[in-house]
Amino acid sequence: MGGVTGIHHITAIAGDPQRNANFYAGVLGLRLVKKTVNFDDPTTYHLYYGDAAGSPGTIMTFFPWGNLPSGKVGAAQVVTTAFAVPEGSLGRWRERLREAGVAVREPGGEGFDREAILFEDPDGLPLALVGSPAPDAEGGVAGFHHAVLCVRRPERTLRLLAGTLGFARVAEAAGRWRLAAGEGPVGRLVDVVDGAGTQTGRMGVGTVHHIAFRVPDEEAQRSLREEVAALGYNVTPVIDRKYFRSVYFREPGGVLFELATDPPGFAVDEAPEELGRRLQLPPWLEGRREEIERTLPPVLAPSGEPA
Repeated sequence: MGGVTGIHHITAIAGDPQRNANFYAGVLGLRLVKKTVNFDDPTTYHLYYGDAAGSPGTIMTFFPWGNLPSGKVGAAQVVTTAFAVPEGSLGRWRERLREAGVAVREPGGEGFDREAILFEDPDGLPLALVGSPAPDAEGGVAGFHHAVLCVRRPERTLRLLAGTLGFARVAEAAGRWRLAAGEGPVGRLVDVVDGAGTQTGRMGVGTVHHIAFRVPDEEAQRSLREEVAALGYNVTPVIDRKYFRSVYFREPGGVLFELATDPPGFAVDEAPEELGRRLQLPPWLEGRREEIERTLPPVLAPSGEPA
């Protein structure tokens, strides 16, 4: 029973990759820990941001598919990605975001977090910052505080999360449930909201593609995959993503779930101090490096130096 220890990463769809890097590495101050390609579509980047090491529970990733139209946030999606920042730092964050031209609003009573601010990234992806007793991270983003899943008939999603994946219900309000898994200061929380009457979301730029949950190793992943498959879900085989192993399935409310292993991590192909500096390719694409590099636009760090 169970095996999930929290959120591993959240992957969304972006437009322009440089604008994406300017916002997440520049404005939010995350580290670009890996610059690679979408292994299923190597004509586009896969950009990973997180803490200094790219620890599970801190990783926000993007497919910059600039040729896609804007999506629509709605039911059957992760509708808000919330990051944890130190308690008492939201005043500074409000000022920082407004200086960057980002419109900031206060929560209107939704959710469980009294100290929070809501905003969108340059592609319209809904984000939040939540004051939290997470590690200080020098006043910056420490990792995920929570993710919000909007689903119709939430009881089915709640049953999967709590009954199979090992989450525990920790709070409840009208049409909203908070669940927790694992230990540690970040990446533990998922909120499920009742999407009855909410228009179904449409995948595109500015929407979340999938949410990945942590499992400690491949043995735990295989065991949990078997449990999920036994319930009748269409679960993929284990897929090698180089930095972790993954299986995917769609939960009853329509959100794409991934189970991702903690190891081997992002230092498997470059030194920790060099993370994100050079385009990394999996072995099966290395022979196409010259072609791929010609296709991809350059992405610079916010400092103007090559990322």
